[in-house]
Amino acid sequence: MPNEMSELMNPGIQPEANPDFPHAPTDWSTDKAMGAAQEAGLDLSEDHWEAIKAFQEYFAKVESPRVRELHDALNERFYSRGGRRYLYQLFPGGPIAQGCQLAGLPALSGSADKSFGSVQ
Repeated sequence: MPNEMSELMNPGIQPEANPDFPHAPTDWSTDKAMGAAQEAGLDLSEDHWEAIKAFQEYFAKVESPRVRELHDALNERFYSRGGRRYLYQLFPGGPIAQGCQLAGLPALSGSADKSFGSVQ
């Protein structure tokens, strides 16, 4: 049974993976991320793309991602740049909520909670 819409629409044809984003969902593209960022009023920099890769990598490695664990993993990964503060500068709508959206990942339960990942 197909897992993605692209598999259903194009059986047997695997979309070409983006080598810069090896852990990206199959239906995600940089164009989709840029469109979502534009709607949110963000101009994506290299720092944003690095964070998007980190989100995608985490989701690829963790079977059942949880908001708090993702928040802690990102804080640790970007600690040298300021951790959570740095992530809130990149994603003012909340690092978890906005980061997942731009990375093409499902929103995690609780990611809209102001104390964890969203200020909206």
